[in-house]
Amino acid sequence: MTTDQGIHEHITALVAEEKILREQLGKHEVSQGEEQARLKQIEIELDQAWDLLRQRKALRETGGSPDNASERTGDVVEKYLN
Repeated sequence: MTTDQGIHEHITALVAEEKILREQLGKHEVSQGEEQARLKQIEIELDQAWDLLRQRKALRETGGSPDNASERTGDVVEKYLN
């Protein structure tokens, strides 16, 4: 099962990839379309990771097992209202 640390490491890797993509765009190593498509995927993955962390925290706080949290689809997390 995924751990909080593992989720945080995934988030860190995604943020690093986002930075690299922006640098690659600046150096014309990727097209703007390629950058935007991957950035959208990264955004969804980040939303999923943060959602999973929130679920795990809520389960802990209510006496449940954080291992019962499950990753929701990108469609679900992208439709949340702020």
